[in-house]
Amino acid sequence: MNIDIVTIFPKMFDAVLNESIIKRAQAKGKVKFHIHDLRDYTLDKHRKVDDRPFGGGAGMVMRPEPIFNCVERIKSRIKNKKAKTILLCPQGKKFTHSRAKKFSKLKNLIFICGHYEGVDERVRRRLADEEVSIGDYVLTGGELPAMVLIDAIIRLIPGVLGDKNSLNFESFEGNLLEHPHYTRPANFRKMDVPGVLLSGDHNKIEAWRREESAKRTKERRPDLLQPKFGRKE
Repeated sequence: MNIDIVTIFPKMFDAVLNESIIKRAQAKGKVKFHIHDLRDYTLDKHRKVDDRPFGGGAGMVMRPEPIFNCVERIKSRIKNKKAKTILLCPQGKKFTHSRAKKFSKLKNLIFICGHYEGVDERVRRRLADEEVSIGDYVLTGGELPAMVLIDAIIRLIPGVLGDKNSLNFESFEGNLLEHPHYTRPANFRKMDVPGVLLSGDHNKIEAWRREESAKRTKERRPDLLQPKFGRKE
């Protein structure tokens, strides 16, 4: 997978892309990142990426020219290969595990990190294939949401995680939250590990995990258990 990131703060990605699973994914050749400083695609000597909104109002709006210039340069590099361009913004569709799975199957992703009061509407209409939000709140910019998407997507690429079976038992698989986990010691400060997990009976253990998963989902996220008629991810 190739992931191109369009941002005015490229250094924000240094630590995240060079640690843990994401670093190992790059070492395995599973993903390659290209960070683009949007200011390198501006048309004036001051490298200006924003301007006042037409019609007045508070804040500044990101100009369309540098964003179009940057994305068009990226697409010329990958030539005939398809790329999905994603604009990170509060107005987008909410990011979910199922959407992460769909994105993980793509070969080329382009993330546009919005900022200020937003981006020029022509970027939304003509350049972005999809708008994505990580929640119903507003952040300073799209860099942190882009990092969230990257982390969630990369770990789903086959061969990235050490144990591929671990993906089958995570929260949100099958619309259920994950069951409780325990490790050594079996007794810690008078708190015991459930006896079934020490029994060695794998059928009973699996039944307990399914029951606990359903119980936890009902208590914490009952919305996951509701039918999603007509809803598209």
